[in-house]
Amino acid sequence: MADINQLLTELKAIQFFKPGELCVIGCSTSEVIGEKIGTHSSDEVAAELLAAFQSVAAETGVTFCFQGCEHINRALTMERATAVRCGLPPVSVVPVRTAGGSMSAAAYRGMTDPVVVEHVQADCGIDIGQTLIGMHIKHVQIPVRVPTKMVGSAVVTIAAHRPKLIGGPRATYN
Repeated sequence: MADINQLLTELKAIQFFKPGELCVIGCSTSEVIGEKIGTHSSDEVAAELLAAFQSVAAETGVTFCFQGCEHINRALTMERATAVRCGLPPVSVVPVRTAGGSMSAAAYRGMTDPVVVEHVQADCGIDIGQTLIGMHIKHVQIPVRVPTKMVGSAVVTIAAHRPKLIGGPRATYN
């Protein structure tokens, strides 16, 4: 899928992916293929996207987690080692196409030792298809702009975070 590869290339060029950071992926495969979110989940699209994300992780050292749909309360699939490193307790659910969505289910099947956690505070995120990942990104979120705005038919929103600016009018910042 050329769109995802182009998007990831653009993000690598601006050093969006950093070693050791956690990046949350929200993805509606239905939206990618031009359908309404939650109506035509595609295991094939999910597998193709997962392969692209795994390649970026191996190349950059970033760690990905994958948000499920609202049927599992937008819980996140990640490697157990990541959950342990972040101090995140697993919950009891296995994402499937009909409850979690194809992307989260593909991630679960494609990981070495997958777990699902309820919440994260990721460093950044990529939302493919308006899946609402903001709850899982550290405050203060900032938009990231790249030329690629769509993956397939799905709108892409990218967010990073910055430290909060505190201290009032006399404070100075870097």
